[in-house]
Amino acid sequence: MNATRLLISSALAAAASVAAGSAFAGPTAKPDFSFEKCFGVVKAGLNDCQTASHSCAGTSTADNAKDSWIYVPAGTCTKITGGSNEPKA
Repeated sequence: MNATRLLISSALAAAASVAAGSAFAGPTAKPDFSFEKCFGVVKAGLNDCQTASHSCAGTSTADNAKDSWIYVPAGTCTKITGGSNEPKA
């Protein structure tokens, strides 16, 4: 019974460390399609890179933060409600 618990605990700890490591891996790689940065449309925690208010990808704390951005296909940002190619003041 103790060996089973140890095995399960070890597996869970390993899975958690892999997930945590990938969550804080740094900036998102540039996509392989024609892209543009789109500000003001990002869901909290899903931004692609650092800004003046946070240090890394995936660290925005508010939905639609004015300075947080994501990569989108070129020509689509301004078609999204609230989307801007420049950080909002």
